[in-house]
Amino acid sequence: MTGNDARKTARNRLKPSTTTTAPAEDHHRKPSRLRKERGKDQLRILDVNFILLGFITVTAFVALLFFFRYVQFSEEEYNNNNRLPRVITPFPGPKVTDLDMFQGEQKESLYWGTYRPQVYFGVRARTPESLVVGLMWLGIKDGRYFMRHVCQDADNLQTYGWNKHNGRDYGHQVLIDHGLTLTTSFLKSKVNGSGYGGDWAVQVGVQYEKLNEDMPDSTHIFFYVADEGQNALSLGRSVSDIYEKSLLAFGSRADVGDWELHLKSTDNFEVHHVGLKTPHIHNLSDLVQGILGLQVRNFGHLELPDTSDNSSNILVYQITARTPFRADIAFVTGTDIDSDKVEERVDSLTGTSLTSQLHEKEIEFDDKFKKIFDPSEKLDSESVEVGKAAVGNLLGGIGYFYGQSKILYPQPSKHRSDGDSILYWPAELYTAVPSRPFFPRGFLWDEGFHQLLIWRWDKHISMDIIGHWLDLINIDGWIPREQILGAEALSKVPDEFVTQRPSNGNPPTLFLVLQDLVCGLKRNKFSATESKDISAFFERSFGRLEAWFQWFNTTQSGKHRSSYYWHGRKESQTIFELNPKTLSSGLDDYPRASHPTDEERHLDLRCWMLLAADCMHSISEQLVNKKESWKAYKETAELLADFDLLNKMHFDKDYGAYFDYGNHTEKVRLRRQLVEKNSNQPPSLELVREVLEEPALRFVPHVGYVSLFPFIWKIVPSTSWILEKQLDLISNTSTLWTNYGLRSLSKTSSMYMKRNTEHDPPYWRGPIWMNMNYLILSSLHHYSKEEGPYREKAGTIYKELRDNLISNVMKNYKQTGYLWEQYDQKKGNGKGAHPFTGWTSLVVLIMAESYSEC
Repeated sequence: MTGNDARKTARNRLKPSTTTTAPAEDHHRKPSRLRKERGKDQLRILDVNFILLGFITVTAFVALLFFFRYVQFSEEEYNNNNRLPRVITPFPGPKVTDLDMFQGEQKESLYWGTYRPQVYFGVRARTPESLVVGLMWLGIKDGRYFMRHVCQDADNLQTYGWNKHNGRDYGHQVLIDHGLTLTTSFLKSKVNGSGYGGDWAVQVGVQYEKLNEDMPDSTHIFFYVADEGQNALSLGRSVSDIYEKSLLAFGSRADVGDWELHLKSTDNFEVHHVGLKTPHIHNLSDLVQGILGLQVRNFGHLELPDTSDNSSNILVYQITARTPFRADIAFVTGTDIDSDKVEERVDSLTGTSLTSQLHEKEIEFDDKFKKIFDPSEKLDSESVEVGKAAVGNLLGGIGYFYGQSKILYPQPSKHRSDGDSILYWPAELYTAVPSRPFFPRGFLWDEGFHQLLIWRWDKHISMDIIGHWLDLINIDGWIPREQILGAEALSKVPDEFVTQRPSNGNPPTLFLVLQDLVCGLKRNKFSATESKDISAFFERSFGRLEAWFQWFNTTQSGKHRSSYYWHGRKESQTIFELNPKTLSSGLDDYPRASHPTDEERHLDLRCWMLLAADCMHSISEQLVNKKESWKAYKETAELLADFDLLNKMHFDKDYGAYFDYGNHTEKVRLRRQLVEKNSNQPPSLELVREVLEEPALRFVPHVGYVSLFPFIWKIVPSTSWILEKQLDLISNTSTLWTNYGLRSLSKTSSMYMKRNTEHDPPYWRGPIWMNMNYLILSSLHHYSKEEGPYREKAGTIYKELRDNLISNVMKNYKQTGYLWEQYDQKKGNGKGAHPFTGWTSLVVLIMAESYSEC
């Protein structure tokens, strides 16, 4: 859509006002009296006047025409030179996050939080240039010290994650690192005299099990405070006087006023520090490790030098102690307002008072978990433990990011940043993340699954997050699918994956949550206050949702009515791919037509569009001033739910399954061939795709998750023989069934567990994924309640699949301490990113048997 102003979007329907004001007639002016008799001279004079008047009129008209054409051209030229390209033009409407429900007390209550999911422990505010704090420590592996700070798989921690977190003011985390056990417990407090956002504290506990005699007796942890705006921070009186004077650092900010950071402990320890002046907070662990190395080489001491740069914007404190020990760190704001009570507030956030408050918050968390996810107390203690860890780390992994997305824009423009890219407008994003070490940033299609759990826990947090995503919509209705905002987020992503393509979408999974909320409104599931807020949310977001829907409906539509296909496959096609990936679908390497064309029909996208249309119809029905919209969305939903039309376009009667359609051949393979490089490099042997027969337009015969999308969206009637075919595909061990969950691609597929390139192992070509299993379970649960000949069969499969999924997740968590991105289809072992408490947290809803009731 980039640069194509001719394409109609939802915004083209908004026209500027064309109303003009005509001059008022002078009703008091009287017409002059005409003489009854006119002489010839008079007539001659009148004739001449008319000729002159005509000449003057024509001349004036030509002059004005030239003038207006010149002015119009100049303005158009000016606008073209200065107008932002459409792709980086924000949606022209009020922001969702500016709603009253997200302001005031609600906004302040969420100001501070553990919003730095990419580090093992970090706190920041929801503001672009925040004061940030974090924790580091020296871990020991193979007799060597390693700095721990940023979550990464290479650290080989036995386990870590928030096993309890309420998303607002409490969290408890356990980290186990080769004999070293750390706990971080977070608490927020708002009292009279606090600055904006209140105060907070963290209690750090350290225990150390010496695995051999060569390991040192002392442990080193590092706590730092940094100002992203590079404002200077002030060091406390003297870190050597820390027992008498607990003040570590202080400063002043426009948002919270004067602030102080205090350290208190009853244990013996040493404190050293270093002050740094640098904008590079994201690589702080490298800087500190370099300073420590220099200290060891020069002085033989593993301790910070107790020096500071002028106007330091980062202060790092090293705490060295014998284990076990505990340290309480309190951050108090507004110290300029009521300085007499600062010590009292610090005392309330440290020591036994802090421990007591943390215990109370833990009880609150446990009670809320039970009320929402285990009201009948059916879950055993181990399931409850895993469930709390899944919820806790999902909520504790919510982050706040600020920056500009990098967008592909090959057209000439003065707004281009570098190469063929252009920067989106500066934006903030409050969002959950799939995985703290691997994917600590926002992913559009993941977020809908995250919110299925979060809305049940805290509706306002969920709507706040969705609102932030919807505020990223541009004037055309497009949302960048991956949000890499700010230096810390960019530091985790290779350069080649940073740029987003504005022609590519991502499954609109946010409609999963919005459908739940609108159904809840219809069924009076919410309190009066909740219903009012949800209705206001829909009222404000409706225009953005319309634009988003229209973007899909226009840019991703296929050649035939009611057909859609994921754009972007042709752009990514190379001679090295066995099957060109469809990254925009979220299913990455799931096999599609071997030769991408605009003749493709993607079954999953068609079904996502049904969800979106149906949801938009439901929302417009609920909104008083949107009644006129419901008919169009209803008609679209009915068209996409038309069972006969669906079967005509996607059902293979011979195979008895639903498929994509496109230009396809099964006879492709990767074969090692000599590939010519550039002139400076010799040819090399690489795996290259080889096509052994001409492709033809046909169904793409790969049974897998995509084949079940009509079943997932309940399009198949409960009395249809096709439902039995779908149930057979699910329950057959030769296709999708395993003892650990449903595999993503059938064993009968020619692409089953095949590498896509030399460097790309199979991803969605066999392994078990929790998000799709949850959707399939939800539909099995639905059909097990529907009258029809296959009701009992659906119920039996549902029970077995649910038991298999839960028991396998439980087994892996017990063995490894983690929830995983995916699970092996042969042995059930966890695979990929971990901890992955994004959509794998849906196991909690599976345990609770909490599915959509729409």
